[in-house]
Amino acid sequence: MDSTTNTLMQRYELGRLLGQGTFGKVYYARSSITNQSVAIKVIDKDKVIRTGQCERIKREVTIMRLVRHPYIIQLLEIMATKSKIYFVMEYAKGGELFDLVAKGKLKEDDAHKYFRQLVKAVDFCHSRGVYHRDIKPENLLLDENEDLKVSDFGLSALAESKRKDGLLHTTCGTPSYVAPEVIRRKGYDGTKADIWSCGVVLFVLLAGYLPFHDSNLIEMYRKISKGEFTCPSWFPNNVRRLLCKMLDPDPENRATVAKIRESSWFRKGPNSRQKKLEVENKAITNPADQSHESDNVVAESNQEPVSAAAAASINAFDIICLSSGFNLSGFFEDSFRRREARFTSRQPAQVIISRLEEIAKRLKMKIKKKAAGLLKLEGVQEGRKGNLSLDAEIFEITPFFHLVEVKKSNGDTMEYQEIMDKDIRPALKDIVWVWQGENQQEQSQQLAQQIPENNQQ
Repeated sequence: MDSTTNTLMQRYELGRLLGQGTFGKVYYARSSITNQSVAIKVIDKDKVIRTGQCERIKREVTIMRLVRHPYIIQLLEIMATKSKIYFVMEYAKGGELFDLVAKGKLKEDDAHKYFRQLVKAVDFCHSRGVYHRDIKPENLLLDENEDLKVSDFGLSALAESKRKDGLLHTTCGTPSYVAPEVIRRKGYDGTKADIWSCGVVLFVLLAGYLPFHDSNLIEMYRKISKGEFTCPSWFPNNVRRLLCKMLDPDPENRATVAKIRESSWFRKGPNSRQKKLEVENKAITNPADQSHESDNVVAESNQEPVSAAAAASINAFDIICLSSGFNLSGFFEDSFRRREARFTSRQPAQVIISRLEEIAKRLKMKIKKKAAGLLKLEGVQEGRKGNLSLDAEIFEITPFFHLVEVKKSNGDTMEYQEIMDKDIRPALKDIVWVWQGENQQEQSQQLAQQIPENNQQ
């Protein structure tokens, strides 16, 4: 870092201190290239190695790669020097949700909005095998549009962290928000533990204080273990019912995300202003979210050239991180599957279109013909990242030979992969000649033979 200009690697101008953690500090910064506001987490590499926390930092990077969602703080880039590692993250201008709650209970509409966004973000994490384990208002930030951004994955766990019994065993979290089974230290389901914490957050948003609180920590843990809490008189009945299900001390009986989504209070429509903001935000955030979802941490891409500055950072980081016990190079391998699938068919275009229409009808998706050879299939139910939409484009190689590309245009990649593997591929089986990637060499040879053969006709 240049101490005279306070500029990091000639790319970011560092500003005020935003916060301080165990291994470093978080600063406000601005990109000297794009003028974008960011937050930069400066980690002392030697301290991390000395305290044996290398795996924790690796896990945090891995997790932040996996959880790219409109309501989760994004990791934009990683840079490093010999002694420091820099996490360049999305900047949440609105600060912590805790600051709002500290002033008193929120209006029901505001609490409803933040709770819905929290549940969507947490559900997305769980779909990626990520368990946050420290959900609380201090770790929930707000952006410039006053939308929620879940942050701080330092205590998070991956599904692979489970023991043979299928449970997590590390006791962690903030006492007032931790689930009773975590306190018992006999193993716990990360999904159910996070749901408990979300229930505590909901209570705090609407009440302005904690459901389980006592100056005596043992007494507080007793209340948590028995699920002893009292809702204030102003809580609506449907909120009381929802909280009782979320704060059930028996994890087996605790509400699932699916049940939370079905609850009448969760499903109630937002007011017109909130609905307008969510629609506007969706239009802004979805394209960026889609473009980043399968990118590498430092914006490596197989399709687009990396700038000289970015390439320099990547190379420097790879070299620096080769020190014993702290090799992060594996984080730059793309672990996501492609978001598009291609197949060839010897059927006429109309047959392919008819089959796609049948699939859309079976899946209860709307189908629109956007242009010649281009169809859009749109889901009517909201998924983890909005309504799933697919584009299917048919390219004519010859009148009797077509290439079809099916790709996700909106929604969650995992939901797209699931519908492709379980529904679309089997339904197209009898009209597909070969899928791209399957017998690739054989396909290329046959395609080369097919085109001249048909051209001669």
